Amino acid sequence: MTVGADDAKREDRARIARQFIEAIPHARALGMHVEDIGDGKATISMPWAPHLVGDPRRNVVHGGVVSALMDTSCGAAVMAHPERPRSTATIDLRIDYMRAARAGQRITARAECYHITRSVAFLRAVAMDEDGDGPVAAATGTFTVER
Repeated sequence: MTVGADDAKREDRARIARQFIEAIPHARALGMHVEDIGDGKATISMPWAPHLVGDPRRNVVHGGVVSALMDTSCGAAVMAHPERPRSTATIDLRIDYMRAARAGQRITARAECYHITRSVAFLRAVAMDEDGDGPVAAATGTFTVER
């Protein structure tokens, strides 16, 4: 296979993964944006917005919003895997919240599908805000793989 063909397949996987994310109304409502995707990895960001705040005293984004971002980035990483699954769904997602995201800052989640079997994908992800002062959250998860 030529390099050009590899690039075309990678772009096709990226297109499918972007469509996967754009089809999720919740992802659109949260303002998620695909920053980078391909070869079993996905980076998705989300801007801070007042309607996403869970702690109005400190203007901190709700933990459920961070969870949705991490879940979506993991699903996109599965869809972008070279094995080319047709669809995926979350089986299990464990999230460790390490600190509150800074008020007013974009949150970015980076996910990697590090192992895939015939029916299950294994992922890890990290969410950071703009200041990069350590992770906001880290996750590990398993997702279905439908071929």
